Amino acid sequence: MPDTTTIATDAQLTTLINVFTVQPDRQRTLVDLLTRATDEVMQHIPGFISANIHASDDGTRVINYAQWQSPDAYREVFANPTAQIHMKQAAAVADHFDPHLFTVESVHHR
Repeated sequence: MPDTTTIATDAQLTTLINVFTVQPDRQRTLVDLLTRATDEVMQHIPGFISANIHASDDGTRVINYAQWQSPDAYREVFANPTAQIHMKQAAAVADHFDPHLFTVESVHHR
């Protein structure tokens, strides 16, 4: 299993894409919070592969692109009390969040 972000149709993993809507003056707070949660908790949960935090240029969105070994491995986050604390903090900073699990269906390179 890779220990870095892999975007390939044959990768045996699950991708979480969570789009947070946030006020521009709170974007940095949310980015820092998600980064700290990943460093302190998420990467230590079995099945975690990688996480990438993206901030939109206009300050209104933050995206967490995270990969897990399986949907069940991702769902273990919800059983971890410390992870739950971080998730509630992120939800309190954001105006809205929209998490979904995905598989890679197509990859194009030039």
